Amino acid sequence: MINFESKEKYGVYDLVALVRALRGPKGCPWDREQTHESIRRNFIEETYEAVEAIDNGDKESLLEELGDVLSQVVFHTEMETEQGGFTLDDVADGVCKKYIFRHPHVFGTDKLSTADEVLVKWEEMKRLEKSQKTTTDAMDSVAKTLPSLIRAEKIGAKASKAGFHWQDADAALDAVERELNEVRTASPESVGEEFGDLLFAVVRAAKFFDVQCEESLSSACDKFTNRFRIVEELSGGNLNDKTPEELNELWNRAKQSI
Repeated sequence: MINFESKEKYGVYDLVALVRALRGPKGCPWDREQTHESIRRNFIEETYEAVEAIDNGDKESLLEELGDVLSQVVFHTEMETEQGGFTLDDVADGVCKKYIFRHPHVFGTDKLSTADEVLVKWEEMKRLEKSQKTTTDAMDSVAKTLPSLIRAEKIGAKASKAGFHWQDADAALDAVERELNEVRTASPESVGEEFGDLLFAVVRAAKFFDVQCEESLSSACDKFTNRFRIVEELSGGNLNDKTPEELNELWNRAKQSI
C-alpha cells in the first residue's frame, strides 16, 4: 500500500507524483507494464472524448476529459523521465519556446493586425523552425496519423498557399466531376485509388465554401443515423422484407421529417 498524501486540491505536479507512484515498485502492475506503444490508442480515444465534450458544449465533461488527456501527457512523459529522457518541465520549456518563436508580432517587433496575417506568419515561422525548404517538405510534416479528411485539408491548404489551386469554386467542382467519372470507369484494381482521388478533390473543393469536411461528414453521419431510426420505426423494425421501392419511400418520408 502507498501512502499518497490526501489533499483538498491537487495540482499538476501532484498528478506527476501520482503517476510515478502508480509506475513504482509498490504501484499498479498494469501501469508498470505500459509503454508508449501500448497506450497510444488510449491517447487518441481520450482526445476524441474531449473533442466530443467541446462539440456538445458540455463544460463539466470537458473538465473531466481534459484531465484524461493531461494524464496521458504526464504518463508518456514519466515513462521518458524513468529512462533518463525528458521531464514535464522539458515539455513545457519546448512548447513555451515554440509559442514565443511563432509569435514575433507579440514577443518581437513584427506588426500584424489581422488573424489571417497571423496564420501566414505562423506558417512562415513554423517552416523556418523546422528547416522546411519547400512546400513538399511542409506537406511531408503533416502527421499521417491524422484523420484522412483533416490531413487532406492541411495538405491542400499548403498547396494553395504555394499558388497551386483552382481559380474558383466552379473549376474545383468540375474537377470533382472528372474524378467521379474516373471512378465510374475504373478497373477493380484501380477503383480504390480513384475513390481516394475523388475524396481528395471533394476536400479541396469544399475549401471554396469554407466547409471543413471532417465536421461536415460527422454531421452527415448523425443525420443519416437519425433518418435511419425513423425508417426502422416506420417499417416496424424489419427492413429485410421490404422491396427497394418501399425502402426508398420510407427514406423519403424520413427525409421530410428531418
